[in-house]
Amino acid sequence: MPTRATPTERQKRLGAELRKMRLAAGRTTEYAAGLLGLDRTKVSNMESGIRSTSPERVRILASNYDCSDQRYVDALAELANSRERGWWEQFRGSLPQGLLDVAELEWHATRLRSEQAVHLPGPLQVGAYARAIFDAALPPLPRSEVELRVVFRLRRQQILERDNPVNYVAYVHESALRMQFGGRNVTREQLQYLCEVSELVNVEVRVLPVEAGAFPGAGHAVLYAEGDVPRLDTVQLDSAHGPEFTHADAQLAKYREHMSWMHARTLGTRESRDFIHRIVRQL
Repeated sequence: MPTRATPTERQKRLGAELRKMRLAAGRTTEYAAGLLGLDRTKVSNMESGIRSTSPERVRILASNYDCSDQRYVDALAELANSRERGWWEQFRGSLPQGLLDVAELEWHATRLRSEQAVHLPGPLQVGAYARAIFDAALPPLPRSEVELRVVFRLRRQQILERDNPVNYVAYVHESALRMQFGGRNVTREQLQYLCEVSELVNVEVRVLPVEAGAFPGAGHAVLYAEGDVPRLDTVQLDSAHGPEFTHADAQLAKYREHMSWMHARTLGTRESRDFIHRIVRQL
């Protein structure tokens, strides 16, 4: 199997799950190497995502690790079977790896839920709004990179429009709706588009008014991507250094609670759309 100097987040996740499974079974890398006819270093590289593996090898390991969760094993085998080049690969070498990992995460998710307090979710942005966000970066990005990032962000909208569109639930704080990235006209265009896209059967936009007071995760944006099985869910957090990914059991449980809290306290979809329209009229 080929090795990769810079594994994607998806490849690293497969390796991490294989390592977790091995440790739960109390097995060593030497044991795994013997099963697969590999040396110990290659197994270590496989568990770090540097070296790819096959669905057959995933099933061999799962069987000998006494993993009885067949849906989980099937999902891992599917991770190993993902060899197609996604549209984001066109941007490899031109944009940071983290941005490509976010696009790949969104593409393969079975459902997406996001929590935004400052700006709107990337897949729901119009070009002028996205451009204003990238223009605010420090140190400033070159104009060519700003435009490339705008194109990339708009391409991410494919997940909402493809033949099997992903279900997307966006929890948006009122402050994000009122933040005028790009000025009043751009904000008006953006909010009008947000209302339009929220009419799609697979998109749900729910607003948290300022009157709701304090809320969990107020300091950062959160994307919760559901996998084929809950054990393969992933949380992506925005940071000044780029996207961060976590899938530790405790973190997944924490952010599931975040999303449940948001769903219980945000306005319904129709109320949220009416709320956004009122802000548009104010602009």
